[in-house]
Amino acid sequence: MSPFTGTRRGGTAVAGASNTRADQARNAAVEAALGKLDLDAKARLLAGQDMWSLPALPEIGLASLVMSDGPIGVRGVRWTADDPSVALPSPTALAASWDPELARRAGRLLAQEARRKGVHVLLAPTVNLHRSPLGGRHFEAYSEDPYLTGEIGTGYVRGVQDGGVGTTVKHFVANDAETDRFTVDNIVAPRPLRELYLAPFEAIVANAHPWGIMAAYNRVNGSTMTEHRYLQNEVLRGEWGFDGFIVSDWLAARSTVGALLGGLDVAMPGPATVYGEALVAAVRAGEVDEPAVDEAVRRVLRLAARVGILDGAPPAVTAHPAPIDGDALAREVARRSFVLVRNEVRDGRPALPVDPAGTGTIALIGAAARDARVLGGGSAVVFPDHVVPPLDGLAAALPEGVLTYSVGADPNDELADAGQGFELTATCRAADGRVLGTASVPGGRVQWAGSDLPDGVTHDELHSVELTGSFTPRESGEHSFGTRGLGGFVLTVGGEVLFDGTEEPRPASDPFEGFFGGPVERAHAELTEGERVGISLLHTVHRITDAPIQAVAFSLLHLGPRHDPDELIAGAVEAARTADTAVVVVATTERVESEGFDRKDLRLPGRQDDLVRAVAAVNPNTVVVVNTGSPVEMPWRESVAAILLSWFPGQEGGAALADVLLGAEEPGGRLPTTWPAALADAPVSLTAPEGGELHYDEGVFIGYRAWERAGTAPAYPFGHGLGYTDWEYETIAATTGDARVRVRNSGVRAGREVVQIYLAPVEGTPERPARWLAGFATVEAGPGETVEVRIPLRRRAFEIWDEEAGAWSFVPGTYEVQAGRSVTDRRLTATVTASAAA
Repeated sequence: MSPFTGTRRGGTAVAGASNTRADQARNAAVEAALGKLDLDAKARLLAGQDMWSLPALPEIGLASLVMSDGPIGVRGVRWTADDPSVALPSPTALAASWDPELARRAGRLLAQEARRKGVHVLLAPTVNLHRSPLGGRHFEAYSEDPYLTGEIGTGYVRGVQDGGVGTTVKHFVANDAETDRFTVDNIVAPRPLRELYLAPFEAIVANAHPWGIMAAYNRVNGSTMTEHRYLQNEVLRGEWGFDGFIVSDWLAARSTVGALLGGLDVAMPGPATVYGEALVAAVRAGEVDEPAVDEAVRRVLRLAARVGILDGAPPAVTAHPAPIDGDALAREVARRSFVLVRNEVRDGRPALPVDPAGTGTIALIGAAARDARVLGGGSAVVFPDHVVPPLDGLAAALPEGVLTYSVGADPNDELADAGQGFELTATCRAADGRVLGTASVPGGRVQWAGSDLPDGVTHDELHSVELTGSFTPRESGEHSFGTRGLGGFVLTVGGEVLFDGTEEPRPASDPFEGFFGGPVERAHAELTEGERVGISLLHTVHRITDAPIQAVAFSLLHLGPRHDPDELIAGAVEAARTADTAVVVVATTERVESEGFDRKDLRLPGRQDDLVRAVAAVNPNTVVVVNTGSPVEMPWRESVAAILLSWFPGQEGGAALADVLLGAEEPGGRLPTTWPAALADAPVSLTAPEGGELHYDEGVFIGYRAWERAGTAPAYPFGHGLGYTDWEYETIAATTGDARVRVRNSGVRAGREVVQIYLAPVEGTPERPARWLAGFATVEAGPGETVEVRIPLRRRAFEIWDEEAGAWSFVPGTYEVQAGRSVTDRRLTATVTASAAA
């Protein structure tokens, strides 16, 4: 039995996890198809035919297999708003729910979206760890804790595959930061590699049977992951029994022979990859044997059979789950993820929730209250058909005249993609001026890679792209315009050419930034609020010789009138001074949290900290909503009445925020990662390699394990989160197999609690953490009600990786089983004696 199976929730069987008659039929169809293929066809199948798909092979009844990014929404194969996607909250938000079944429902919704868009495999979930709070892509990963990460990831994978759509759990492995991610060699000792970084992958393979894994860009202990024979062949496939396919991260595969022998099945994207013709040549030169190619093809065909695109093979799922309302689920996930970290009681009542019957007036403040950041930057970006910002959500829920709004401080002090107020269409032309095709342009950004081009357009003929349309300002004053991308640009506003020039390539640490270019301010124009002006940006396509991907990527950028920050803060202070409640929304920007780079600090951008201090100074009932994907410093946290972390809350974030602030729903989240008071306090923060290597010298001590070892108190500990009711922890009984905890809702309203179980060795050693998360469960109860929950304890919770033996070793002895509300708020303890025989 797997050491992880005791943690399963729910009774639905995992598709493809057993050797049923349908499995046998699929295997027979795979073998029959494989036997009909020659070497050239096999090699083509292992190489992407374009950005997102593998080639169809009609001779064996194989349709083209389509992949898509999909952590929080399914983009599909085109970067366009013409086919909108449901945008769920960020993965950190989903993990903050501490609810694998909610993650499963989210996965089922994404499978529904994938089927609608003709997608067979989602490039998700991301189960790398929050090793350092500076990790730029942490919003797309779940947690600092491997057990919580594995549980949420298991729920997600089960849900997606319940819907007959494959997953690729990523990024295998130790891709925990963005700095030099293409080249960094992460030096990780065997024990932390096993106990931390491999652990979520192992749990998901054991409990969810994913159909795919994505190999990361980075190296681990000297070997690039796409060629890592030990981790991919011996560990993943050998020890764990993984029977799915391994696909490279995009452009990660570097060597034909090394990748194939290292276990990589598919090299993406195409058509220029290390497989295809290069693989045929390697076989004919005797560098690799054809049976090794057959093994990779067999795994790809097995995936095709599971998703139902191989003739003669029954799909793994024949009855899909009931349809899911995407808007409703996005709203539910958001409010279940919000973490209330502070809620002061003043004059006998807490700051939150605000009583809707006696609300008084609310001053809503902050640029992010009007233009919420609902998702992170990079490959996770999708285009929902609508977004509910906090301003709209609260306005819809409150009586007229209750709510006022002021900007206060704007973190977006740099040019950003043209969004609000712009209506743009892209017209594609050949060198002779012929119109080849047109497309909508979401946010003023063109990002077409591979075959992701408008209908009728080819890379060979495409010479220029012109964005044309209009802009309706919502403020009067001097507006700034700019571009991102390489090549020629002609910018026209209101019939006047404001810029005509060329942007040449510049050195960049990340190849994608080097290709797409950085933002450059080009011109300014005096515009009037509400007065529509014509606008166009003519781009002459820049071509890079021998580029691995044919792509067209550029943006029209915009920044509204720059205001005196002191005046903006002063206006917000006056609004807050006369209001009964002040709600300040603070946020990061895409230049702070995004794929492709790590953060340099944990500070909020712009003058947002000054804004919060100034508002709190005049209104003691100040509530701060933190709209970020990962931790930020909050130097004002002790001077405000309440702090609610909303993460990147997805398309329904503003509606969910109104639900929670006004008390219709309880904030259900608990912290999936520790929030430092200051970056200097974080025990582990380094993300930049030295000499090409990043040494994980902290060993198994990351996250709360490291904080406890250092004896330093963070701002808010792992697992922390307040609700709108109180809980009494009454009794605990434990064995080495489970813990039974009884809790009572001692408050005045119904609520939900996350009961957390930590395991602490009584005879601790310096090499082991003081305690670690061993289980958890959510419970619900009405006022005065008592509920008992049984939480399984895995055998693995009592084991460590023995580096000398190269195996898991059970550590006998006395342990405390601790139940509580966070890693530092432990309410009950039971002692158990563990022996290897148990």
